[in-house]
Amino acid sequence: METGPDLTARSILAGEASAAAAEVEAALSTSPDPTAAAFFDVDNTVVRGASIFHLARGLYDQDFFSARDLLRFTWQQLYFRLAGSERPVHVADARESALALITGHRVADLAVLSEGIFDEFIANRVWPGTRALAQMHLDAGQRVWLVTATPVEVARIIAARLGLSGALGTVAESIDGIYTGRLVGEILHGPAKAVAVQRLAEAEGLDLARCSAYSDSANDIPMLELVGDAWAINPDLGLRRVARERGWHVRDYRTGRRAARIGVVAAAGTGAAIGATVAGVAYARRSGQKKVPVRWASRR
Repeated sequence: METGPDLTARSILAGEASAAAAEVEAALSTSPDPTAAAFFDVDNTVVRGASIFHLARGLYDQDFFSARDLLRFTWQQLYFRLAGSERPVHVADARESALALITGHRVADLAVLSEGIFDEFIANRVWPGTRALAQMHLDAGQRVWLVTATPVEVARIIAARLGLSGALGTVAESIDGIYTGRLVGEILHGPAKAVAVQRLAEAEGLDLARCSAYSDSANDIPMLELVGDAWAINPDLGLRRVARERGWHVRDYRTGRRAARIGVVAAAGTGAAIGATVAGVAYARRSGQKKVPVRWASRR
């Protein structure tokens, strides 16, 4: 089992790898305001629910893995995300279940399928309020990056579809264009996000005091603390408390009734996505129904 220091080293490596991947995108563009930028968490901040579950649902429809793999992934990711645990064993379980989705598959295939997955499952789940905040930064001539535990190939698709500058995401190792089943470092989660943002800022000459960051989760407090302008979007209880103590901006785009339940389920949208995924698999298994290719299957 990995120890605490080992996990910390992997988190640092994850952040550095994610920042290095984003530097390529940043180098291709210029910005009227080059020292300021905005960083947005994705799950429950930009998108209702968890993008990794939308990815899993889409890949399952394309026969990337079995129903058993999907159920195992769903359980382990649910525990990791709702518990918010940083214990090495829980991080390792979440990492292994996520890698099972793509191991042995081509990087190019995931990129193509991710476009359809966005159109099919994610586009109509983008929070208009958060999208408007991102556009505000773009209109001010600032670059806008997503910062997410989702695989960087998927995160880039989401960023491109939303017209953003790029994405910091989890970097999976590949050899000759095939995923090996290993990560470069760790899942981009918690402290790893802060490392990624800091490294990108150093490489791009950003003044973090002029930058903004947005998240729904207390796990992202290390990232929020880096910038001069922190925002809690649809915050969980832990982040809402810290935001009030520190005078950070708070925006809640959920309905009043749903927001009131955040103490019961830390990520209501995540739970809904998980429930839909498991229910769909259970129905297909009970009925013997064959999976029907989704509308974008022909894009492969």
